Amino acid sequence: MPGIRGPSEYSQEPARHPSLKINAKEPFNAEPPRSALVSSYVTPVDLFYKRNHGPIPILDHLESYSVILTGLIDNPTKLSIKDIRSLPKYNVTATLQCAGNRRTAMSDVKKVRGVGWDVSAIGNAVWGGAKLAHVLELVGIPNLTPSTILGGKHVEFVSVDRCKEENGGPYKASIPLSQATNPEADVLLAYEMNGETLNRDHGFPLRVVVPGVIGARSVKWLDSINIIAEECQGFFMQKDYKMFPPSVNWDNINWSSRRPQMDFPVQSAICSVEDVQMVKPGKVCIKGYAVSGGGRGIERVDISLDGGKNWVEASRTQKPGKHYISEHSSSDKWAWVLFEATIDVSQTTEVIAKAVDSAANVQPENVESVWNLRGVLNTSWHRVLLRLGHSNL
Repeated sequence: MPGIRGPSEYSQEPARHPSLKINAKEPFNAEPPRSALVSSYVTPVDLFYKRNHGPIPILDHLESYSVILTGLIDNPTKLSIKDIRSLPKYNVTATLQCAGNRRTAMSDVKKVRGVGWDVSAIGNAVWGGAKLAHVLELVGIPNLTPSTILGGKHVEFVSVDRCKEENGGPYKASIPLSQATNPEADVLLAYEMNGETLNRDHGFPLRVVVPGVIGARSVKWLDSINIIAEECQGFFMQKDYKMFPPSVNWDNINWSSRRPQMDFPVQSAICSVEDVQMVKPGKVCIKGYAVSGGGRGIERVDISLDGGKNWVEASRTQKPGKHYISEHSSSDKWAWVLFEATIDVSQTTEVIAKAVDSAANVQPENVESVWNLRGVLNTSWHRVLLRLGHSNL
């Protein structure tokens, strides 16, 4: 694409925060310390997890950068960044989460393939940009349209990012046209993150943000938007990020038997303490995050100290100083909540957290019940072991 290019090697990568835990260097994949996630409701840009499939694209000339809109429409067009910025700007607070978040706990049960994420392949940001529904109106697609006259039912996003899984071709993904044309779905073509211009790691100059959906569909470094009849046939839609039962292995897997994962399930994790951490006897503050996909709110976060026999409810917050009410107009529907509970520790204790969303979906008890060969969507109860000893806590 004119103005931006995907390099073939890693010599021009951007600088990154030194506290990031690096899970892979080429391509670069890293997550922040879990404690950083509960330090603020909005995740700082430099501490937001980084998931890449190739060298970070380089912008040579912003003036010549454009996005092509094509496919099953009457009037394909090309939009510059100036054209997109001329549309009404919206700020949407949304949590992005890699489908492989908490994969390491699945690996502890049985080996899986994928980046070894702990609990921090997730972050909450304020994304600024134009609504995709408004962009599509520019090519004659009205709001709330399930199909174009020419039969387009899906919107495919193609990146400048080149990856080995596509045999050197571009990363791509799609969402249904009905979602893309719904202004209430808040799908953005974003050029800002936390009030600042996107940086290279997070998609500069333009990326897609699909709230409530696994991060793999929020394509960075946007090259083109295609209106297509069937869902995207790219590798990461058809041969990855699908939910298989524990009985499926690499010998009997049938990728076509499952749909691509979209909404992420209800999830929570304890972040203020590490697993197998030494603590002093007495009160310990337990903090973490809880989130659910599809715009569903968090109705409850429960904490147990006795293996799930008894529970206490944690407090939940979003915006500082404001009371959180699940799915209320005052709450951010696409964003996580931060929870907090104070517990008394007098002996070695396993602390468990589980969340319940507004549709009464609840995290499953055991990792074994959701284990799958790719290690995606580990939403089992989150557990940390606290041992008595010398500690600063």
